[in-house]
Amino acid sequence: MSAVEPRILKGFRDYLPAEMLPRQEMIEKIERVFQSFGFLPLVTPALEYADILLGKYGEEGDSLLYRFLDNGERDVALRYDLTVPLARVVAQYPELPRPFRRYQIAPVWRAEKPARGRFREFVQCDGDIVGSGDPMADAEIIQLGAAMLEALGVENFTIRANNRKILAGLMEELRVPAGEPEMAVLRTIDKLPKIGPDETRKLLALENRLEEGQINRTFEFLGIQGSPLEILGRLQGFFASPSSPGSGAGAAGVSELRGVFQILEGVGLLPKVAMDLSIARGLNYYTGTIYETFLGDLPGIGSVMSGGRYDGLIGMFAGEQIPAVGISLGVDRLLAGLQELKLVAAGGSPAAVLITVFDAALAAVSARIAQTLRRAGIACELFPQAARLAKQFRYAERTRKRFAVVVGPEEAARGVVQLKDLNSRAQEEIPADQLVERLKIQ
Repeated sequence: MSAVEPRILKGFRDYLPAEMLPRQEMIEKIERVFQSFGFLPLVTPALEYADILLGKYGEEGDSLLYRFLDNGERDVALRYDLTVPLARVVAQYPELPRPFRRYQIAPVWRAEKPARGRFREFVQCDGDIVGSGDPMADAEIIQLGAAMLEALGVENFTIRANNRKILAGLMEELRVPAGEPEMAVLRTIDKLPKIGPDETRKLLALENRLEEGQINRTFEFLGIQGSPLEILGRLQGFFASPSSPGSGAGAAGVSELRGVFQILEGVGLLPKVAMDLSIARGLNYYTGTIYETFLGDLPGIGSVMSGGRYDGLIGMFAGEQIPAVGISLGVDRLLAGLQELKLVAAGGSPAAVLITVFDAALAAVSARIAQTLRRAGIACELFPQAARLAKQFRYAERTRKRFAVVVGPEEAARGVVQLKDLNSRAQEEIPADQLVERLKIQ
């Protein structure tokens, strides 16, 4: 049989144990935060019928779906995110309590161009509140996001917020038609922090076909500066005229966002939240508050956590409008950032103790010691065969063990063990029945 070259698809990756250990630790911390806020776990299938996903993300998002006919000739696609599957679940199971708080930690797939910290398969951590249209829900979700980053040791971050109704007001001011033309302009505006004002102006003119007056009005809007509450006050002036086409939607967005910021101010989180009128979020389903999160010490890595309100999405399945708001943290991108910031320790071992096997005759003795430690809650690894002790010690050091336990014929006869500290190289003899207590004090 001919040999098969071991290789992996571009944009996908293997996670070896040294990477998986800190990754799992990170996910466990995130999950504890979700549960501390009262969120319930949910699991949905990786595959959905294509019509469940199509038309929810816009033309660009639809083009990035991994879509195919399965063996039963069904038109299916790998999930693009965790939000649309949640919308299907809420519509499919009307008995779920509302408000419904759920979290899900699972992989998603997007056939986009890989980049730094961006993969075609990646894990998202989503938290959503379904059934509340109150600004309290938006503020609660933003607090959840901040708590997740703080639990991971991230202190220097900014959650940059906006509201889709404010942007809709701008689009009405500019008389940009609703639908794809409006979404295309918003996607261009969303690129402003990455490509700068000059390139954004070019794209608005060449790709979105805005006239110079429309572009100038756009940058007048984007140039509004100040604290969040100051910006909201100035936006009132921008949408002040009752005859202004955008006054209705724009004023509604200002009012909603003011309610969110007032709550965040009340809980002391406002210093971590900024208002950014260029934040647009390219997905079609957002309807209200939107946000993206950036690490102050790694601005080039992009947004590590984002989300917003999507009050119309569930209605596409349920036949009734059900408000919802959520946030999504990208595990892979954030983990890459935490590694750069040295906030994640190098992968070690889930078991700090290696039980060596002196020879075949003493294998059962070593196995009993391992069993005793595990029953006492001490994680340990039993070397799975008899081998030279030097080889077992090298293995212990390579897998970052702290201790090695040795039982030779003499030790077994006297009921003792040799405990070797692989960091200090010190070795001590301990009665076998005191090994548990000795390791527990470490």
